[in-house]
Parts: sequence; structure tokens; C-alpha cells
Amino acid sequence: MNSPIIQLLVLAGIAIFLILRLKSVLGTRDGFEGSSQDTRREGPSDTRRQDFEVIEGGPDYDIIDNVPEGSDSAKALAEMKRVETSFGVGDFLQGARGAYEMILMAFENAKLEEVAPFLSEDVFEAFAQVVDTREEQGLSVEAEFIGVRETVLKEARFDTETRRAELTVRFVGELVSVVRDKDGEIIEGKPGQPKRQKDSWTFERIMGSDDPNWRLVATGE
Repeated sequence: MNSPIIQLLVLAGIAIFLILRLKSVLGTRDGFEGSSQDTRREGPSDTRRQDFEVIEGGPDYDIIDNVPEGSDSAKALAEMKRVETSFGVGDFLQGARGAYEMILMAFENAKLEEVAPFLSEDVFEAFAQVVDTREEQGLSVEAEFIGVRETVLKEARFDTETRRAELTVRFVGELVSVVRDKDGEIIEGKPGQPKRQKDSWTFERIMGSDDPNWRLVATGE
């Protein structure tokens, strides 16, 4: 057997040894990978169990990223999650942003019927009264939604007996809105010039119910 073949066999043996050595240290990677510190050898099973207990009992960042830890709102959100495990604060706020645009533009464009399922009777009547007054005065609105600049959860309340949840959200939106009189003259706003609108809206829902819709029950600034 010539020298080059012997050298190849030696190198192959070294490679196999290194692969087996690395596998024993790193393990088999499948799915979630922890940080580099997790590559150390595992300790006794009771130590691993304690580590998992610490993780499971840790803070719920879905809650404390949006309201102060230990606050009444944080406790209310925790109760909502206990009653309805699929509820997520981040998911709710994302949906609230979409609802804000949808409801606001329906109001501006006098198309409240399209969003009636998402409004309480009181809010629907209040919005409808403004729309009717505009029509009686011959006013028309040209509106374009630019975007939501800010969405902040201000307060959360939960009634454990009725399972009624109330979440108050502060929005800062930006839109172009021009109001014209019956002669087409502009009496409010400027074309192409966005304005900021600040609103505090309260949404309500019975947690654990079959109806997934949150309804707007109160508005303010």
C-alpha cells in the first residue's frame, strides 16, 4: 500500500474521531436551540426540573410589556387569561389597531352599518347622530387614513362574576380629513395635509364566550 493511501486512511480516521467527539459535546440539534451556555453537559434530572419550574413561574411579558407589573390592570389581564387561555394582550392590541381604522373610517364615510357588530348600541347611536347632523347640514367628508402612530393599553378591568372584560386603549392616528359644505367649499381641513387624532376607546367582551368580537362601548380623548 503506497504512502498517499496510508495518509488518506489516517486523515479519515482522525475526521471520524473528531465528528464523534463533537457530537458527544454538542448533541443533536432538533427544533429550538438555547443559548451557547446551554451547550454544557446536563446536570442531574432534579436540577433540570428546577430550571423548568423557574421558567414556567416567571413573569408574563405579554402582560408586563403593556401594563406595570403588579398593577390592577396586570391582575385583571391575568384573570382574563385564566378564564380564556387563548387570549393574548399583544394579539388584542393588534386587532384593536385594525378595528380603530375600520370604525373611524366608517364614521368619516357615513357607513356605520358596516361596523355595527363592533359597536355597542350607545356608541352606534352617538356616531349615527353626528352622521345625520352632517347630512342635514349638507356637509360631506373626504377622508384618507394614513396610519396609527401609537397604540397604548391604558387600563384593564375584569369582573370575575360576569367574566366581563373592559380594555381601554389610547390611539394616536393620522389621517387626511376635509369637510365641505353643500356648495363644495372647504370649511374644515386641507387636502393632502394630514392631521393627528387622539382617542381613548374602551372595548368590552365576555371572556370565554362563543362570540369572539370585542365591542366599542365608550369613546373619549
